[in-house]
Amino acid sequence: MNIQLKAEYEQFIQTRIATGRYENAEDVIAKVLKLLEEWEKGYQEWEEETHKKIAVGLASIERGDVTDGEVFMARLSEKLDMDTF
Repeated sequence: MNIQLKAEYEQFIQTRIATGRYENAEDVIAKVLKLLEEWEKGYQEWEEETHKKIAVGLASIERGDVTDGEVFMARLSEKLDMDTF
């Protein structure tokens, strides 16, 4: 596979090779792709967890298990005042 890279990406790769941690451009790109794969997996897990939390919150609202906004803010204000020295 041949790809055309922007100059800043080529410079990035050359800088990494110059550190001695990578032997060639393929090593740098392989590492970048591995990190991208790990990041995307983590993002997908975060997204799934967030959807579950939203579903739990919506179910709580439907049951009427909620706190009035003014009550919540008053409690939060009290808590913050207690934590301040």
